[in-house]
Amino acid sequence: MADKVVPHFHNSNGVDSIKIGAKEFMCIGARPPLDHPHVFLDMGADDNIVCPYCSTLYHHDAELGSKESSPADCVWSPDAG
Repeated sequence: MADKVVPHFHNSNGVDSIKIGAKEFMCIGARPPLDHPHVFLDMGADDNIVCPYCSTLYHHDAELGSKESSPADCVWSPDAG
């Protein structure tokens, strides 16, 4: 069983792009109950990726922790419901 949760991010505010500290993460679109299927995204060697469901542009920012984002309220926890 995995000992850590993959970071989850959302774009409920409809911002143009979100800076995140993770290169592998889940995009949920918006906060539940308005979320789309939770899709795993992997930037690989790139610093940007676009979610194929909601078209949110994610940009990797090495200054942020793996579970941090800018804007800060774009982080979502599966425990939050």
